[in-house]
Amino acid sequence: MSTIVDWYKDVINNKCHPYTQDWFLVSGPGPLAVILVTYVYFCLSAGPRYMKDKKPYELRKTMIVYNFVQVLFSIYLFYEGLMAGWLHDYNYSCQPVDYSDNPKSIRMAKIVHFYFMCKLTELLDTVFFVLRKKSRQISTLHVYHHTLMPVCAWIGVKFLPNGHGTFLGLVNAFIHIIMYMYYMLSSIGSHMNKYLWWKKYITMLQLIQFGMIFIHTIQLFFNGCNYPRPIAFLLLLNATIFIYMFGSFYVKNYRKRQRTQVKDEQINMAAKKVE
Repeated sequence: MSTIVDWYKDVINNKCHPYTQDWFLVSGPGPLAVILVTYVYFCLSAGPRYMKDKKPYELRKTMIVYNFVQVLFSIYLFYEGLMAGWLHDYNYSCQPVDYSDNPKSIRMAKIVHFYFMCKLTELLDTVFFVLRKKSRQISTLHVYHHTLMPVCAWIGVKFLPNGHGTFLGLVNAFIHIIMYMYYMLSSIGSHMNKYLWWKKYITMLQLIQFGMIFIHTIQLFFNGCNYPRPIAFLLLLNATIFIYMFGSFYVKNYRKRQRTQVKDEQINMAAKKVE
């Protein structure tokens, strides 16, 4: 048991990035664990029980402001990610982690920390679903995604706050600009629905996102890049799981529905011919 404790202390205190170890919510996993356990408990148990005999909260104005702020956060993350490396001197084939106090590396580290904080604010997505009694939206995919992403972001800012893995945050920020823009517009009112025909393409963009991350990461195993293999493996595994889950969601919600609509149209046409 003492060996495990010693290993844990060594990883947390000595294997982390020297510049970020004392940043807010980064020193140890305890605070994040408490936040995520509370989140899951509220969204899957306490929240639904609290709302059982209550009318759903409208929260329209709150949702508009919240989604607008998330759009601004995502724009900032995407811009800073480009400026700190990916538009300039970062190598898309191999970008090792820089453990020095190089100003560009520190800039990227600050962006990764802000990305981590953004993942925590995004937990409110599910909280709002609970308060608005949108239980159908609280799927396994949704809860898994919102629970895992803060963990991945914490690992990033704690151990690898720059380098190859930050590509994930760059692509994710771009997708979230579009996604939260959609959420903001849909929150304005039902009269906006006619302008939101592109909803299904958000899921397609999510699939493309994880496909890009998979391809960007798998090359690390073949080009001799000095990037931690366990982290690269976790990135690959994460991308694969999300490709499967988002792919299943897309087939279930769009492809099958499309086939059903085609069959209904064929039946209606056949009925008209009989008439």
